[in-house]
Amino acid sequence: MPFSLVGQRLWLRATDTTVTIFKDHHLVATHLRARNAATRRTVREHLPPQAQLFFAHDRAWCAEQAVRIGPACTRLIEQLLGDRILERLRAAQDVLRLASRYGHVRLEAACARALAHDSPHYRTVRTILVGGHDLRIEPTYADPAAIYLHGARFARAAHELFGTDELTGDVVSPATGN
Repeated sequence: MPFSLVGQRLWLRATDTTVTIFKDHHLVATHLRARNAATRRTVREHLPPQAQLFFAHDRAWCAEQAVRIGPACTRLIEQLLGDRILERLRAAQDVLRLASRYGHVRLEAACARALAHDSPHYRTVRTILVGGHDLRIEPTYADPAAIYLHGARFARAAHELFGTDELTGDVVSPATGN
C-alpha cells in the first residue's frame, strides 16, 4: 500500500495468493501474499522517499563506497554486512556517512583502529573519530612469542622465591616442602 494512504480508510481483499487494496472502490495496489506470517512483501515504490533512499543504498552501494575510502573501511563494511544485512545496513550507511564530516583519511584510520580492536561497529568508529583517537599513534607491542622463545622469563629466579635444599640443591616449594 502506498505510504500516502496510511491512516486512511481502505478496503482489503485477500485470497490465498494475493492481497488487493481499494480506496473508494478504486484499485490502489495488488501484492502477492506472503506464505509465512513473519514474511514481508514490500514494493519499494510504495515506501516514503527516505525509505526508498535507504534501500537504494544497498550492500553493493556500501561496498563500492568503502572501496573508495580504503582497505580497512572495506573490511569493516564487509564484516558489518556479513550477516543480518537489513539489520546492519543502516549501521554500514552511517559509517560511510562519517566520511562527509571527518574525511576519507580519518575514517580509514578509524576503521583500521576499530578492526585492530576487533570491534567492527558504527558506534566504535564514531567514538574513535569524535575522541580523535584515529589521530594518535597506535603503540606497538613486542611479539609475546619472541619474548618467551628461549623459555619463561621471571622477575626473580625460583631459588630466590622458594629457597633450595642444602643437600641436593633442588628448589623447595614452601607449601609441600618438596
